[in-house]
Parts: sequence; C-alpha cells; structure tokens
Amino acid sequence: MRAWQLEDFGLDNLRLAERPTPRPKRGEILVKVSAVSLNYRDKAIVDGVYDPEKMPKYLIPVNDAAGVVAEVGPGVTEWQVGDRVLSHFYSHWLDGAPARDEPDWQLGGPLDGGLAEYMILEAKSAVPTPANLTDEQASTLPIAALTAWFALVEYGKLQPGESVLVQGTGGVSLFSVQIATALGARVVATSSSDEKLRRVAALGASDLINYRTTPNWADHVLDLTNGRGVDHVVEVVAGEGLNQSVRATKAAGHIALVGFLGGQTAPLNVMPLLYSQVAIRGIAVGHRRAFLEMNRWIEQQHLEPVIDSVFSFEESRRAYERLEQGPFGKIVIRVGD
Repeated sequence: MRAWQLEDFGLDNLRLAERPTPRPKRGEILVKVSAVSLNYRDKAIVDGVYDPEKMPKYLIPVNDAAGVVAEVGPGVTEWQVGDRVLSHFYSHWLDGAPARDEPDWQLGGPLDGGLAEYMILEAKSAVPTPANLTDEQASTLPIAALTAWFALVEYGKLQPGESVLVQGTGGVSLFSVQIATALGARVVATSSSDEKLRRVAALGASDLINYRTTPNWADHVLDLTNGRGVDHVVEVVAGEGLNQSVRATKAAGHIALVGFLGGQTAPLNVMPLLYSQVAIRGIAVGHRRAFLEMNRWIEQQHLEPVIDSVFSFEESRRAYERLEQGPFGKIVIRVGD
C-alpha cells in the first residue's frame, strides 16, 4: 500500500512511501481508507512539538479516518466486510474515566494512523459512520466533533437557554457552534476576522467579538450578559488568554480547556479563579460511548460538518500547508474511492 510516513520532524520529512499492507490480527479489522481530516494536533506532531519523545520513526500520521472494512481478523463478529467505519482516537478508551496510559494508545501518534490506503483498527474501538454523511464529511468527526460534544454535552450538560463562548473558527470551534446552536444555547463567538465572524453567525452564533479590535473581550462578554458571564467556555487558545476566559465565565461556570494555540503553559491568576469558583476541565477528545451517542444525534439532527477544502492523497503536504493558513472548517484528504 501507499502511505505517508514521518521520517523526521518537519513537513519536508513527511514522505509518500510503499509499505506492506497490514493484515488484521485477532480482534482487529483492516480498513480501506476513504478519507482523513487534519487537526491542529497533526501539524504539532509533524512540527515535533506534540509529545515528540513518544513518536516513532516512520510514523503514519493522522487519526481521523473514514473507510470501509476490507478484512476482519479472527474472533471479530461485530463487523463485516463492506461496513462503513470511523477511527476512534483513543483506541482503548471505551467508556468511563480515562486510564493514565490512554495517550499511549492514540492513533496517528504514537500508533500508526490513517494517512495511508489501509489501516488497522481494533474491532472494539471502531465506530459506525453516520448514515447521513459521506466519508469525507464523516472523517471530520473523531477528534474535532467529539471534543466539542464531550466539552458541551458529556461534561458541560448543556441546557437550552444557556450561553457558550466559542473561541476562533477551527474545527472544534465550529462544531461547538453547531452543537450548541442545535441544543438551543446562545453562542458568543470570537475571532480576529470579521469575515469569519460573519460566517460563524450563519452557523448560529448570535454575538460576535473581534478580539483584535476588542482586546479586552472578557469585558465585552460581561456587557453582553449583564455582568453575569457565560455558562460555558470552549477554550482553544489557553496561554495568557485563559485569565480572560475565567473573567468571562459566570460564577461556578465551566471552562472546557481543549486546545493550546496560545502555548502549552498558562500563567493563571489564582484569586479570580478562587473567587468565581469556575471549574476548568481538560478535555482530550472523549470515549467511544460518547462518540456513538454523538453520531446518533448527528443523524437525527442532519448536522453537516463545515469543510474548508479537500485535497487528493498525493497533495497531503499541501493540506498541511492549508491548515497552517487558518482555514474556515476542516481540511480533508481524499485517500480512496
């Protein structure tokens, strides 16, 4: 099979190669990959800033994959050849609290991912593809959509009429806007681009803040909410901005920390956090049970992911370059038919 492999850190070292097509062992399935989508994590792995010590040489990157079962291994009864399936990021996290070693079982690093014509999945962790989505659309779900769902529904228990602050217009952020809007929440969106804010408004955001022209955006959020603050924040930036998120959140509200665009350390002001009693929860995607529940909801709602652009398999490095440019929506790579 053809596969993109990371021979060293840096995009120039992501190279297309021929590799033996794997065969499924007991409890595994072989998937013919149709499409994959990129997340910020994928870029961070290639750049060598995401757990570089854990990444093996010649890693096949990218978790988020959609495809069709091509072969089942011994003992597999839940899947048949021809079934449409999705990868699940944490291949061993099926339900409940995560184990300490869940990061050791992440697809797309340190385990091989889906930027190849075929990939191996554990039968118990694979997920059925929502019937209302194409494989290209469905490939956007495993990390970005599930992270948003876990932050707002599994953790946040979002209720109609509550308010959600969503930062930026990346994949997790846009899914957060779509999910929160569909659940009847008020959405406050931030971005550095007025054009992107207009597009977010079309997805359901009712309040828009350009954080470049309004650098003290937390004050504006308080004005919008009569001084109360929002019920939930989907925090994708972290860094210094985490203090503004605390300020923008209501007393005893929720901050779902899902990203690190502003850096992997945050100088947090402790006293405002103590006084507000805001809960900050790290969200690292979610378990398989939530993935299944989300997919059923997506089918019922007829939700369609926002896709910025689709690249061919041979153009995979160009897809990473597009991700660097700050797209509106997901970057998808079409792998097979």
